[in-house]
Amino acid sequence: MAEQNNKQNDSKRSMPLGKINYIIMAAALALVIVGFVITGSGEPSAEQFNPDIFGTARIVVGPTMAFLGFVAMFFGIIYKSKK
Repeated sequence: MAEQNNKQNDSKRSMPLGKINYIIMAAALALVIVGFVITGSGEPSAEQFNPDIFGTARIVVGPTMAFLGFVAMFFGIIYKSKK
C-alpha cells in the first residue's frame, strides 16, 4: 500500500513542465494574440482606399510581436528550471 502511494506521489512530482513554463507559455500566447490583433486591426472598406493598411503597426509591429510570441512559446517549452 505504501509503495503504491509513493509511486503516485512520484508521478505527480515528475511533471514534464513546471509552473514557470506555463507562465512563459501564457505570456507568449498573449503576445501572439496581441500581434495578430494589431496586424488585423482597422476597418476594411471596399468603397474607398484606406492608406492605413500600409501603416508601420500593421506591417512591422504586429507580425514582429507575433513572431516573438512564437519564439517565446518555444523557449517556454524547452526552459528547464534550476532546482
